[in-house]
Amino acid sequence: MTDRIERTIDLRAPMDRVWRALTDYREFGQWFRVAVDQPFVVGEPATGRITHEGFEHVRWNVRIVAMEEPRRFAFTWHPYAIDPAVDYSQEEPTLVEFRLEPAGTGTRLTVTESGFDRIPAHRRDEAIRMNSGGWSAQVQNIRAHVDADVDG
Repeated sequence: MTDRIERTIDLRAPMDRVWRALTDYREFGQWFRVAVDQPFVVGEPATGRITHEGFEHVRWNVRIVAMEEPRRFAFTWHPYAIDPAVDYSQEEPTLVEFRLEPAGTGTRLTVTESGFDRIPAHRRDEAIRMNSGGWSAQVQNIRAHVDADVDG
C-alpha cells in the first residue's frame, strides 16, 4: 500500500509561466478541466465544476493551503469524490502539492498527492488507481498548456 502518488515532468516553460498556470484560477481551470468559481486564496475554499467529458456532474471542492511563489502551490481535497449521493466531508482530505524548480531554461514540476492512508479502506484502492491515472494525464495537460507559449 502506498500513501502517495508522485509525478515529475520537465517543462520548457520558465517558472513564472508555470506558476501562473497553477495559481491563476482561470488558467488552472483551462488545463485541469474545471470551471473554477473564484480566485485562489490561501486558507479559503475553491469550488467549481469538472468540465472533463463524463464528469460534468462532479463538483470540484478544494481548500488552498499554500501559495509560496514561485516554488509551491498546494491544496487539500477528497480524492475521487465523484458520487453525488455520497457525503465525503467527514473524510480526511489528501494534500496535493505542486513544487517547481529550475531545470535549465525551463521548469521541473513535481506533483505529489499524499494522505491516502487516511481514506476509508472501502474506497482507498480505487481513489489511488483513479488519481494515479489522473495525475499522469494532468502533467501532460499542463505541459501542453505552458509549452505552447514556448513553441509560440
